[in-house]
Parts: sequence; C-alpha cells; structure tokens
Amino acid sequence: MAHHTNVQAGRRPVLAAVLGWSLVAAYSAVGAVQILVWNPLAAAPDRSLTQIRADLDRAGEQLGEPWVFAFVAAGLGIGIAVLAAALAARWTTRGVIRAYLVVLALGAPAYWAASFSAGMSLADTYGIGGGDHAPWGAALGAASAAAFLALGVVSLPIRGSRPVLPGTT
Repeated sequence: MAHHTNVQAGRRPVLAAVLGWSLVAAYSAVGAVQILVWNPLAAAPDRSLTQIRADLDRAGEQLGEPWVFAFVAAGLGIGIAVLAAALAARWTTRGVIRAYLVVLALGAPAYWAASFSAGMSLADTYGIGGGDHAPWGAALGAASAAAFLALGVVSLPIRGSRPVLPGTT
C-alpha cells in the first residue's frame, strides 16, 4: 500500500506539468486566434476576414503574423522547457504549479506585444482604436491576473513547514 501511495505522489508533478503545459498551449492558441481572427472580425464587423486582409493589404498594413508566430512559439517553447526541467529535476508538484503560473502570468504582456502590430494596422486601416475589439483579449488578461494571484497563494508556506531563507541551511 505504501508503494502505491508513493507511485501516486510521484505522478502528481507529472500530471501538474502536463496540465500546466496544456494551459499554456491553450492560452497561446486563444491569443493567436484572437489576434488573427476574432479581433479583426470584431474591429470590422461588416467585413469578412478575407475582405479585412484585402483592406489591410491595400493600406500597406498587415496583422503581424511573425509576431503572433513568435508569441505562440515562445509560449509553447517555454511550456515545454518547464515540462522538461520539471520532469528531469523531479520538481515538487508545488514547484511545477508555481512555474506554470509564472508563465501564464507573463502571458498578458506577451499577448500585448504580439497583438500591438495587428491592433495598430486595424486602427490605421479603419480609423478605429487599436485596442481589442473582441472580448478574448480581456479574457486572456483576466487569466494572467488570476495566475498571478494564484501564484501568491501557492507560494505561501504550507502549515508546519519551515521557510528556507537565503543563506540559511
């Protein structure tokens, strides 16, 4: 019975890492679709995506696909790096959760950077504001804020544990 419990406990960091990577991948995918599809359609609701791309092209603008690709690649790459490090170093479940919460919290500034060019292109083409017009950008921001708050909670000491301070043994 004790061996069975140890095996289950050993799987928790792996499950947390897989779940964390899945959340980072989902965040990246939603961000990409928000920037390249949902937001342009919301910014010009009377136009199809094909028409929007044609309008942008005529105006000498673009949605900034390289930035979006970099956003997705960075999210997935960092997520995989955390997954590999967590598995190789046998991180605790809390350590894995903290690492992925940091990645998710940093998703908001990464999304902003990736969406800036597309937002400005839409603004210049249609004479509108450059911010998000579809709600999913705000949802990503809320997810990052929630991850940041959860990071604070997960980082609190566990009852009965002794905090380890730098310079102490």
